[in-house]
Amino acid sequence: MSIIEEEGLISRLQAFDMSAIESVFNQYNEAIYRYGYRLLGCQDKAEECVAETFSRFLHALKNGKGPKKYVRPYLYRMAHNWITDQYRRAIPEDEGLPEYHASQNDYPEDIVIDNIESQEIRNVLRALPESQRQAVVLKFLEGLENKEIAIAMNKPVGAVKALQHRGLQTIRKKLEVKL
Repeated sequence: MSIIEEEGLISRLQAFDMSAIESVFNQYNEAIYRYGYRLLGCQDKAEECVAETFSRFLHALKNGKGPKKYVRPYLYRMAHNWITDQYRRAIPEDEGLPEYHASQNDYPEDIVIDNIESQEIRNVLRALPESQRQAVVLKFLEGLENKEIAIAMNKPVGAVKALQHRGLQTIRKKLEVKL
């Protein structure tokens, strides 16, 4: 989205234009869901993350707040804050096996291996310091540009790159130990 389009969208959002709000929801709800699922590992929690993120977004718009320049980083920041709140609460209960939606062509052993690998990656990501986890997930799993990540994290681009580098080093070390 160009800067002019983004500015126009933000103006419409600040005016509480329902078609603009619907457009933002349609454009970003799946991405916020994936982000929540990757970090939380639970379909219900990911859906709750989407609902809470957009609820907070609407509340901010109603109160004359909301994004000033960029919508996408703003939404990821709101989702990240909600996810962080979830981590700060009581230790999560054992949710059992991760959810997996198999196709007819999947072999049971492949499904098990995929589930184990997904859980190991989530555990390694959870073990990272919060800022490194956020920088790595936004860059490599969500595909945001470093400039957008810097806006979402309220940090300079150089700091974001350093966080990504340290996070990847830690991930490599932790995964090598498991091999």
